[in-house]
Amino acid sequence: MTGLFNGEAVAKIRRYYRAAIQMVESNRTGRAMFAGFRATTRSFGKVLHQLWLEVTGFTFLAIAVIGGLAGMREYGKYQSGHANGPGRLLLAVCFTVTFAWFGATSFWRLKRRAKG
Repeated sequence: MTGLFNGEAVAKIRRYYRAAIQMVESNRTGRAMFAGFRATTRSFGKVLHQLWLEVTGFTFLAIAVIGGLAGMREYGKYQSGHANGPGRLLLAVCFTVTFAWFGATSFWRLKRRAKG
């Protein structure tokens, strides 16, 4: 067994799943319950995806603010001559821009998803 499941176990699980679905869908009440379950999970999935985008967007923007503060500190060191070169300042700027981009695109994806 090389992975988490071997091929036989996965095939067996699939057979049981298909049999359970066929049993549920064989009568009217089962189909209605299955349709309700599908609608509920789809709704929860959309809400959880929206929450995921909001949380990751906020987290990336917060980290970008921290990077911006580090960039300002490095800029002060660079201007006063206490830094060996502009390397750490450039690193802080690139870090801040990258994480700000990640945060902004997360919120853009959220807005685009809400529209369409």
